[in-house]
Amino acid sequence: MTFTYQPKGVCSREIILELDDNGVISSIRFVGGCSGNTQGVAALAVGQKATDVIPKLENIRCGFKSTSCPAQLAAALKKALE
Repeated sequence: MTFTYQPKGVCSREIILELDDNGVISSIRFVGGCSGNTQGVAALAVGQKATDVIPKLENIRCGFKSTSCPAQLAAALKKALE
């Protein structure tokens, strides 16, 4: 399943992810944001179960912001699993 999410409160403008039927992340692509950071987070999450990744990322903050691209990825994964 392919899922597209519009993050809020961060530099990235879109997160496109794919989950297999078992909830394993098969791909993640961020549009915008800090390229190295978003590519790194995506590379670490691919191949993992979404339910394992969400609690690791959901409370990460970027500077003084109340969220981050990794936290927004967790939000996208939660929505995709609904």
